[in-house]
Amino acid sequence: MINFYLNGKYHELTHLNPNTTVLEYLRLHARQTDTKEGCGSGDCGACTVMVQRLPVNATDNSNNSTNSTAPFYTLNSCITLLSLMDGHHLMTASYLADNPENHPERALLHPAQQALVECHGSQCGFCTPGFVMSLASVYENKRMQKKQNDNSDELSENNLSYDEVVASISGNLCRCTGYRPIIEAGLMMEEIGKQRETNQTSTKDLTINLATDAMASTKEPAASKTESLTTITEAETIEPALTEAGRQLFIPQSIDELNQLLATYPKATIWAGGTDLGLSVTQNLIDHEVIIQLSAIDALKSWSLSDIDEAANSHTEQVEAGQELIFGAGMSYAKMLPVLEQYFPEFARLFERIASPQIRNMGTLGGNVANASPIGDLPPILLALEARIHLRHCGAHDTEQPYTDETIPLSEFFLDYKKTKLRAGSYVVAIHIPLMQDHQHLFIHKISKRFEDDISACLLAAKIELSADCNTIKQAKFGLGGMAAIPLLAEKCQQAIIGQPLNVTSFEKAARALPSDVSPLTDVRASREYRMHVVQRLLIKCGKQLIANVQTESA
Repeated sequence: MINFYLNGKYHELTHLNPNTTVLEYLRLHARQTDTKEGCGSGDCGACTVMVQRLPVNATDNSNNSTNSTAPFYTLNSCITLLSLMDGHHLMTASYLADNPENHPERALLHPAQQALVECHGSQCGFCTPGFVMSLASVYENKRMQKKQNDNSDELSENNLSYDEVVASISGNLCRCTGYRPIIEAGLMMEEIGKQRETNQTSTKDLTINLATDAMASTKEPAASKTESLTTITEAETIEPALTEAGRQLFIPQSIDELNQLLATYPKATIWAGGTDLGLSVTQNLIDHEVIIQLSAIDALKSWSLSDIDEAANSHTEQVEAGQELIFGAGMSYAKMLPVLEQYFPEFARLFERIASPQIRNMGTLGGNVANASPIGDLPPILLALEARIHLRHCGAHDTEQPYTDETIPLSEFFLDYKKTKLRAGSYVVAIHIPLMQDHQHLFIHKISKRFEDDISACLLAAKIELSADCNTIKQAKFGLGGMAAIPLLAEKCQQAIIGQPLNVTSFEKAARALPSDVSPLTDVRASREYRMHVVQRLLIKCGKQLIANVQTESA
């Protein structure tokens, strides 16, 4: 069973096709047609909805609960499974206005809606509901932030900036307005909100203040995360959350339950955020028979910092003893970002170039890696950082050894186009990323037709280690994306530059070795000649950046 709120009304479902997307449910089942379908692939943002996570238990429903502070976020309803809304409040554009009499002329529009009206931010109107949700989300989160800040002086300075507004709508496309009036509307929202406060006009509170005891009572307590697999297999069979016509969707509550389900259904489709798998439903019209959804497993959505063990060093010669970040495979881009900002700021800076806010809210690290796309943004960077991948292979649940684990260098994970070390019953547990050491530098360059919300034509990630005197290149790792059937390291380039003096000539030599590593393809994004030339120039650019950094540090 899944349960959620839709526009303030409680929904509880058991019998439904597990492949049903949020958009399909909204338009065909709930008749909530204010949410539009544009591309059906998560690119245009017309189908954007706003979501807030509900408290787990009814007892959490208090002024001091996580309920009142859970952030709003947006997602593309066209490619998101409805089952991912389990335990959430799902909101569409028609819910934002305060309209108790259900009369269009008596409604008090949300500041995002009112601002779009006053700034003429809608022309044909098809994309407008999606823009409304993106703007409303950033507005509500900022308003919540201000409420949590008791210092009135700071409140006056903590206004939405131009960059924040632009970032919030970077996953929404409009063919009519040229974006200027929409951005102006985003900057006007807070002015409208403040004016209403001055006039003592009450604005609808979208923070969840719903009675959630009905939802909490339907939830069976999750199995303890320390519970053994033997104990679970002796328990009753895990019931599917959704079923229809032989199709089943399971939502395991722990790693142990996931292991059991994969042992029973090794060919099941593993579903995390589904930002790529969702297209198999909407574009390829595939009805997955068995889906195992990972959204309820907190252990896969956490991160830790630990010492690198000796076993890790035996696999990767270049990794010196130190610490590593361990990201659970189920961590979304949005959850990873603040951690990367602290430990890998150069990596974090790329995130505004990766997909859109809607995709980053749902897409996961493990999904991006396991998808094995040659144009995925994360794998080339992880390869350059000498990351390792923790895999688990689940066997028959009645054997003495229910699963086996292996942790291997990520460079050994990708075998061929869309082929990896994963097999039936396998999943990605975590990604291990060694922290940067002294005299190591990271450079990342992505080439795409649009600055944001676009797929890479090619991507170069370079980690370069210098000698203690910073005069010699001690080690180098060059991760490539969009240059071959798989993400890979440019080993010939690396060999050509190791031991060379730090100057532009050394990087030019490495660039000349690139054709020995890869032979790119020509496709709709770029020709092979373009890709080769651009990455060679990017290698030289990395060298110039490194020289400039060293000169700055030594000045």
